Amino acid sequence: MLVKRKKVFNSGMRKSHKMKYNYIAIEGNIGSGKTSLATRIADQFNAKLVLEQFADNPFLPKFYKSPQKYAFPLELSFLAERFQQLKDELSRQELFKDFTVADYFFYKTVIFAKSTLPADEFNLFSKLFNIINAALPKPDLLVFLHLRTEKLLENIRQRGRAYEQTIEQDYLDKIQNGYMHFIKYNQQKSKILILDTNNIDFVNNYQDYAKVVDCIFENKYETGENIIKL
Repeated sequence: MLVKRKKVFNSGMRKSHKMKYNYIAIEGNIGSGKTSLATRIADQFNAKLVLEQFADNPFLPKFYKSPQKYAFPLELSFLAERFQQLKDELSRQELFKDFTVADYFFYKTVIFAKSTLPADEFNLFSKLFNIINAALPKPDLLVFLHLRTEKLLENIRQRGRAYEQTIEQDYLDKIQNGYMHFIKYNQQKSKILILDTNNIDFVNNYQDYAKVVDCIFENKYETGENIIKL
């Protein structure tokens, strides 16, 4: 459940958008629409797009069928793949792009691992993560798309990825709680924008998408947790 606290802004549509950021990360639970939003923003605002490369991960379908057996190799493979991709993409400047937008934030690696790994394996995983995390740039703005898990499940069913159809609400709840825990304890280190998107459909409705864009680019945010209910 999303709890409102601290800075809350009103959203409104405006015509002009000035780029305030060099690097924006769009985050959210499985099925929240982060890839759709990042892709659309990149197209509209001439941004370099970084998409998580998970479709070819050989452990992902196996994990959804047998989580206990494949959790550790899955999380290690994601750790390595995400680090390598972000290291390469964020260090490579593109002169004709105005900024970079990614559909994930590297810390999600820990959030998912904590939900899937037993304590001893997670402790080892965390040590590896902490060693390499310091080498990556942090986003100027982290945008978190908040949806109730019931709606996440509906979105997952509608997009029809076969290996995702066994995902249960309990697993999504764990991931959701992991994100909320991260935001609670890291809000003094980052600019975090939480968008409550339960009452809009920015993927299929342009007016709703425009509201989201307005929230991201038109408000000035301070370091910490900033919440907008759309």
